Amino acid sequence: MALKIIFMGTPNFAVPILKAIHKSDHKILEVYTQPATKSGRGQKLKHSDIFNCAKQLNLSVRSPDKLETNEEINHIKKLKPDLAVVVAYGKILPSSLLNIDKLLFINAHASLLPKWRGAAPIQRAIMNQDSETGVSIMKIIPQLDAGPVMLQRKIKISKEMSYEDLSEKISNIGAKLILDSMKLIENNKAIFVEQKDSHATYAKKINKNESKINWNEDADKIIAKINAFHPNPGCWFKLSNARIKIVKAIEVEKSGETGTILDNKMTIACAKNSIQVLELKKEGKKQMLVNEYLKGNEIKIGQKVN
Repeated sequence: MALKIIFMGTPNFAVPILKAIHKSDHKILEVYTQPATKSGRGQKLKHSDIFNCAKQLNLSVRSPDKLETNEEINHIKKLKPDLAVVVAYGKILPSSLLNIDKLLFINAHASLLPKWRGAAPIQRAIMNQDSETGVSIMKIIPQLDAGPVMLQRKIKISKEMSYEDLSEKISNIGAKLILDSMKLIENNKAIFVEQKDSHATYAKKINKNESKINWNEDADKIIAKINAFHPNPGCWFKLSNARIKIVKAIEVEKSGETGTILDNKMTIACAKNSIQVLELKKEGKKQMLVNEYLKGNEIKIGQKVN
């Protein structure tokens, strides 16, 4: 028997999962997403990726400021859903919602729980230079990402993989895993296993202050951060008072005074080894290969960056 679903999500990461459920035999009764935000010089309203996707799929969508109001709780109760699927909604769900009778809430979390509970599991896994991460399907409880886990799938992290690359991979695998989970729930075969809280680590929200490159760190650590922060917020440094965002770089075995340009290929010395910039974006300019940038911008060997 097909399940009646409430879907809750906000960013592009959640889109493949919403689409997968929509293509299945299950029925999506309502989509919840974060309210539109004002952006740009004109302060135009920008709707979430899930809002736009839901509209394209002709699904009913709501974007309340708060979920704990009587209006929203009663609306969900009247729909009589079997299951709520939550994917990067962006807010902790209130207990009044989680306590709705006969409604199970499950979440697709982008890590191998209990590792990397919290807001930025993909970025923190890359920054930590983990060799693997994954997707966990868990039951939602009031404590942050601490609910019992039903299914997990591991994913290898290569050294070249950016947040954008890994996020897409996890999202697509998560879509399949959510459908597998729903099938188990539908057939009353779902088994939830409690997490070991003593093994938990936390992926705190990314702060923009973290995005400035510290050349006193080792090259491998800097590259990991560049990859973790691509495309947003991006890792940057200043060269001749211009902010330069590094899109792609590799580690090379060269040494010198930290934060110094070592050659005409934009190789910059770090605490251990150096990074060679391959692709960058100067503030206010388009993204480009470093060779293209160097045609119109002079750099000097021995020049300091900050």
